[in-house]
Amino acid sequence: MTGELSPGGESGGDGFLLPGAVIGDGRYRLLAQFGHDLRADAHLWRARDGQLRRDVALTVLLGEADNGPKAQAARRTLERAAHAAGFAHPAMARVLDVLSLGNGVAPGEGLLGIIVADWSVGTDLVDIIAEHPLPPANAARLLEPLASAVERAHHAGLVLGVDHPQRIRVTPDGLLRLAFPGPLPGAVPRDDVKGLGAILYLLLTGRWPLPGGPESIPTAPVTPDGTIVPPNVLSGYIPDSLSTVAIRSLEDTQIGGIHTSATLLAVLEQAVESAEQTEFLGPVSRPVDEDTEAVWTTRPPVRDHNRRRKLAIGVTALAIAVVGILAWLGTMLIDFFGDDGGSAADTVVVEQPTGSNGETPPPSPKPAGPIKPASIEVFNVGGTPDNPRRAGMATDDDPGTEWKTDTYKQQFPTLKPGVGLIASYTEAVRFASVVIDSPSPNTVVQIRSASSPKPELDDTKVIGEATLQGGRTEIKLANAEPTQYLLVWITKLGDGNVTAIGDLQFIRAE
Repeated sequence: MTGELSPGGESGGDGFLLPGAVIGDGRYRLLAQFGHDLRADAHLWRARDGQLRRDVALTVLLGEADNGPKAQAARRTLERAAHAAGFAHPAMARVLDVLSLGNGVAPGEGLLGIIVADWSVGTDLVDIIAEHPLPPANAARLLEPLASAVERAHHAGLVLGVDHPQRIRVTPDGLLRLAFPGPLPGAVPRDDVKGLGAILYLLLTGRWPLPGGPESIPTAPVTPDGTIVPPNVLSGYIPDSLSTVAIRSLEDTQIGGIHTSATLLAVLEQAVESAEQTEFLGPVSRPVDEDTEAVWTTRPPVRDHNRRRKLAIGVTALAIAVVGILAWLGTMLIDFFGDDGGSAADTVVVEQPTGSNGETPPPSPKPAGPIKPASIEVFNVGGTPDNPRRAGMATDDDPGTEWKTDTYKQQFPTLKPGVGLIASYTEAVRFASVVIDSPSPNTVVQIRSASSPKPELDDTKVIGEATLQGGRTEIKLANAEPTQYLLVWITKLGDGNVTAIGDLQFIRAE
């Protein structure tokens, strides 16, 4: 399937918008229509740029050249598209030009404006789910880059307009891309968040939950009280975590809803990891030819739910057992060989300070050896998480592989209060110390205990703090209660406003 629309069909095809027609001062020859956003009477076309001899994506706004509401709305859409011309992200087609009345569009043509963007090779989002919805993990992975683009755009004060499925295409490497830019005149950042939730809902169920969608896509069912039926109610194999992300993004409730792109991205990343624990499917790519546009596709979801669930539980149990055995072996080796004075001699040990009442804190607990976390993730409270895909490199026992923060123009807390890594364990552990191997001196780090893997920062408790010297720094935790979640929280970046962590060791107490 190509996603093309026949003239006069759902596109609403006005007679002069036909394949072969030339618009925009004779520069753009229409090739095929790929959608129609009825809300703005925006026709989405693939066209040929006669001057540069390349294909482009056109968002063509129709209407009479008067000063009526429709013309005013079109002008606002064109203005917003022009503002987005300087925004670059792989998940958004670059805006090349914006034509308006008297500037590329002649009065009397029935056009109010044209937004010209790079052509996005691939296939339509609608075609991807034409035969069946996607496996949950694949759906979430597809959405992540587009959610990242929305989050960055919102930081730049832009609204992208990702709230219509025919404006989205899927690139050959499995990237959701806003192919036809042009947000509605009244669109706000919240509409982008709803649009992302709607796209996730569509990928999971094959149904569109927002008003104004294409007639070719079934609408999402609603309950008697008017709320949208959650995806996991429609299909039992959809994880609760992803179903919740989709519904909370669409809800306007003040409590429990997802209202910002940063929150959506953080929750989505957590949901992806949760889905991947029980999904053993990946994208299947065919060789892509840009001329023939071979379609990126996926396998249908596994229907033997009980078998898959048992397999996931078995693999998880095996992983936990392996981690436990490795930790026990590590402890035995340390006890057997003792401290040979090697790298430990180069470790800066930071004891916990005397309490504010002048009393000496209890003696540090005796270390029993390092214990690996079951998982480690970037902990972020604002903006885009810093290199979330590299978080595991901080606990891979190889100081040469690093997790690194972004490089900031200003020191914390100008843009955010800090950033860190949160380690999760299968059960509560009493820790004696944390050893940080870092090449970033003058970094200030707090060790905090938490009650959940996604806590509010104010709900965590500081149990240790140190300024890294470069190399290995051991932060002793004199009076730490057992905890299942340990947060390494950076409150001041190192030299150059960036911090790298090559290795983390969490030392449990006897």
